[in-house]
Amino acid sequence: MAEHRSVLLTCSGQRVDIVRAFQDALARRGEGGRVLVSDLDPLSPSLVSADLVVDLPAVDDPGYGTAVAAVVSREGVGAVLPLTDLDPVVLAEAAPEVADAGGTVFLPAPEVAAACQDKWLCHVALEAAGLPSPPTWPTEGTDRGSLPYPIMIKPRIGFAGRWIHRCADQEELDFHLSRTPVASVLQKALPGEEFSIDCLGSLEGTAIGAIPRAMYQSKGGEQIKGETLDDPQLVELGAAVVEGLGLVGPCTIQCFREDGRILGVTDINTRFGGGFPLPVAAGGDYPSLILALAAGEDVAPRLGTHRAGVVMTRFLSEHVLVRDGDQLRPTTGREEAVSGGI
Repeated sequence: MAEHRSVLLTCSGQRVDIVRAFQDALARRGEGGRVLVSDLDPLSPSLVSADLVVDLPAVDDPGYGTAVAAVVSREGVGAVLPLTDLDPVVLAEAAPEVADAGGTVFLPAPEVAAACQDKWLCHVALEAAGLPSPPTWPTEGTDRGSLPYPIMIKPRIGFAGRWIHRCADQEELDFHLSRTPVASVLQKALPGEEFSIDCLGSLEGTAIGAIPRAMYQSKGGEQIKGETLDDPQLVELGAAVVEGLGLVGPCTIQCFREDGRILGVTDINTRFGGGFPLPVAAGGDYPSLILALAAGEDVAPRLGTHRAGVVMTRFLSEHVLVRDGDQLRPTTGREEAVSGGI
């Protein structure tokens, strides 16, 4: 069996930034190891940047977890991480099988992963742990006339900001609910400013890192512009959520605050957040810490040691490919322009 030094990033999509960060972390360790990715879309940009592309079935295939474990055994994978919200629960359920194959799934227990994906279960879990959550109600059996408007309609399980509506009164609420095609919850619209906290939990659910950032601009649920903050209150909140829920691996916590008071945690993603480059640039170096954890090394908490005032502003980039038989190979736009006589 190969030594388990590689990393498998599932449903890798557009996350070239994360692929490259793990490649850099592996190079600094100097022990070998590759970044493996999987994605059903053959044009996913991350497939071009990775060291190896592996074939996995669809997430809802009953054999998904077993297929992941087979890759772990065959390719010497030490750490498995999801990059979207499609498969955290399935991977968490497969963690024992992956462990038998020699790898570690960086996710909390399946019931915790499921709770973080479901807005209602997340609200229940936060309140049970004594953590702040916005007032939240089920859509069924709730007296809509007595709600404290404005109210948000949010899908119980959603992503990319879809099917979310802000309703000023019951008329708007009734209108949007009648047209919402997914199971939803009702949640009080919070005033104040929204923040994200990029966290890392140890394999025992201890908070290793918590780096808060201001969210200046987002599109489709992904941060475009932001800045890391020196904010002990938000660091403390991030650590409290990690340890209160037993979160393992990278996770992103979103919250609202007004006049110095935390009003509620509105989202928890058990994966790297859309603002991933910010905590890395601020000294978080979560990929290196994950590699160390996967190798069985002790990693001490480093809360509050990040650099504040690191600003990110994103732009478009691309891979330019050409078909070579059944394969796609990288090229550059300039080379194609010259060869084509343009």
